[in-house]
Amino acid sequence: METFENIFLDLSKQPGKCRIAESGLGWKPSAGGDTFTLDNANLGSAQWSKAARGYELKILSRTSGIIQLDGFDQEDFDRVSKAFKLFYGINLENKEHALRGWNWGKGDFGKAELSFNVQNRPAFEIPYTEISNTNLAGKNEVSVEFSLPAGGAETGTNGHLGGARSKGRKAGAARDQLVEMRFYIPGTTITGTGNKKQKKGENGEGGEEKSGDEEDEDGGVEEQNAANLFYDTLMDKAEIGEVAGDTFATFLDILHLTPRGRFDVDMYEKSFRLRGKTYDYKIQYDSIKKFMLLPKPDELHTLIVIGLDPPLRQGQTRYPFLVMQFKTEDEKELDLNMTEEMIDEKYKGKLQPHYEQPEHSIIAQVFRGLAGKKIITPSQSFSSHHSQSGVKCSIKANEGHLFPLDKSFIFVPKPATYISFDSISLIVLSRIGGAVSASRTFDITITLKGGAGEHQFSNINREEQKPLEDFFREKHLKTRNEMLEDSSALIAKALRDDADMASSDEEVVAAKADRGSADEDEESVDEDFQADSDSDVAEEFDSAHESSGDDEDEDMVDADADAGANAGANGDGGKTPAKPKGGEERPKKKVKSGN
Repeated sequence: METFENIFLDLSKQPGKCRIAESGLGWKPSAGGDTFTLDNANLGSAQWSKAARGYELKILSRTSGIIQLDGFDQEDFDRVSKAFKLFYGINLENKEHALRGWNWGKGDFGKAELSFNVQNRPAFEIPYTEISNTNLAGKNEVSVEFSLPAGGAETGTNGHLGGARSKGRKAGAARDQLVEMRFYIPGTTITGTGNKKQKKGENGEGGEEKSGDEEDEDGGVEEQNAANLFYDTLMDKAEIGEVAGDTFATFLDILHLTPRGRFDVDMYEKSFRLRGKTYDYKIQYDSIKKFMLLPKPDELHTLIVIGLDPPLRQGQTRYPFLVMQFKTEDEKELDLNMTEEMIDEKYKGKLQPHYEQPEHSIIAQVFRGLAGKKIITPSQSFSSHHSQSGVKCSIKANEGHLFPLDKSFIFVPKPATYISFDSISLIVLSRIGGAVSASRTFDITITLKGGAGEHQFSNINREEQKPLEDFFREKHLKTRNEMLEDSSALIAKALRDDADMASSDEEVVAAKADRGSADEDEESVDEDFQADSDSDVAEEFDSAHESSGDDEDEDMVDADADAGANAGANGDGGKTPAKPKGGEERPKKKVKSGN
């Protein structure tokens, strides 16, 4: 028996003691905990290579996948090699990794892991158990998503060891974790009917290489995109897709508002799968935390909202909620792909062999039967002004509907926002905007406890104010209506304005009384003014315009004297008057014409 100290199992945080005996291999954490054991009959092959903490012993078991023991010294190779040869009859292979740093090479699908080889040496390996999902990210690009630790409490390769990670959670021991990798795979592949494949041309990064003849024995060949072949092979090796025969129910072309698109929904015993044109997702029923059935206020559609933890990832975008939309009156028939014995044994009282009802109702019942989750519906305590279960509103520029539930609020479709009543500190009703819009709509701001932020729902119809306030009061939610404060302030301001106006009018009247008859002189009509008088014309165009002024009376007297003298000199007895300069001489001209 050989014993080694300070050995790490599957990237565990704490070291332990490793023992290699004739009966098998064992590892026990130094800080205490359960012991991991591997029977000698379960050992398949073993490799020795340089690793992060020294040298690594990688064991390919027959049933448990890849097991990694890291922390050996270089001198331990001889001891480990002799023990494996003596006890198990296995040759320990010394494998060197490629250290050139190239990012192009060849992909090799092994029994338990995907190996990326550069110049026939592995640059890195990915165990299939660490892969949670894969998608075609482009015509020649495949994305590979890795498993995330759910709660950080899983330990051990077989799920219960202190310090090590469980199956599918090996990388979770590190502070930073790789969550996605993408492979660019150019070119095409010739696929024969006898499952013999050959790569045409050079393989790109992550390109797949399969042994086989150039052509099938029957001579039939088929050209296939290399990225699609890589994707299909990885789906099969990592067991991401379920076998079609295990599908209990399938719903085709379901409209999803979040993430946007249409997906086929395949229901399995422990998971369901979304199949779209670009992305495929496999989601465990254990990841479902909430299941909501919400009738849309338009009375035409019904929403199904599924809360996920961990959330669904599409590139760098996370979707904590799936939002599906159905036509409310769309009927469908469905026969479950189950035997009656299986339904009676496992799902008695939960599922039926045949359904004939609206599609959203069938999906909700099948999800409830397979996932065992309660269906949450809108609260019966709330009814909008139009007798609906939700109100139309907006989060910033995104329009949607806010549904009051029995213990929470949910806003859908984008961004789907869930707010529990227990986390609410204060609800503020306010009016923001111009005078026209403010009179028709109002806003709700929900402040969370512990400084966790706030959520603002705007452009809510003013008719919904009373139903919402009644609901808040019934659920004992602390509220503050700033609209009442604004109204009081407006009324007070209006009263102040009226008082100021009245006082200003009184001051004007008092000022007029002090001035006496001055105001009458200003307002009286000038009776001597004649609108049709020629004086203005004369003043502007005639040479006599200089007569206006302070010397006007003297000029008039001189003119009369000159007129009398001229009359005497002419001998006409004063019948020919001088040219009149003022308006008062005009009657004399009329007297002359009368004779």
